[in-house]
Amino acid sequence: MDEIYGIIPVSKISNAKTRLSPFLNLKERENLLKAMLKDVTSALKHSVDEVIIISADKDVLEFAGTLNVLTLVENEGLNLNTAINQAMDWCRAKTKKVIIIPSDIPLIAKTNLDTLINSAKALDFIIVPSKGGGTNGLAIKPLSLAMKFGDFSFKNHVKEAVTKKFEPVIYDSFYMSLDVNTTEDLGEIMIHGSNTETQSYLKSLKIDVEAVHGGERLKVTRK
Repeated sequence: MDEIYGIIPVSKISNAKTRLSPFLNLKERENLLKAMLKDVTSALKHSVDEVIIISADKDVLEFAGTLNVLTLVENEGLNLNTAINQAMDWCRAKTKKVIIIPSDIPLIAKTNLDTLINSAKALDFIIVPSKGGGTNGLAIKPLSLAMKFGDFSFKNHVKEAVTKKFEPVIYDSFYMSLDVNTTEDLGEIMIHGSNTETQSYLKSLKIDVEAVHGGERLKVTRK
């Protein structure tokens, strides 16, 4: 039995990053999702035994096939949490642990991922917080606790872990906390994302960023 598998749930490409509209059009958002997915899968493949992408979107699964990872067709009508459960159910006879990673944290390779993965092999529950109160990484035994992805999922996952008598271990990583949802997030990738597919793609769109003093820290524009 393998030590740990990585699970990446991916929503439909047509729904990709709608909060970035109209700064990016639909095709640009689709390509952004693909670039981020390349960065996430590439980082995970170096640290886990297998990477699984689960999606209900045929285009996502076809693209995932080019990344040399395993793919699962999400059952119809599932939401994010039940899709992850489906993937964990598929994994549980094959691996001791899973790490669940979203598809939109392209700076993942800049963290000490091997340390996180090695710790996950020995601990019952490791969680990586996102900057908005969500969960950008969750390492557990498959199906050992209920999935709570959604609003403020970090505190909900920790609460669930305590209910199951797991000692929550928090892996606090600046780079893994940066998921991409807003134009300011794009600016963070432009600043910190050297040598990533995602930054290269954003540069091809002539995206520029500058520091500002005010309600927002970064001003993100297109040339």
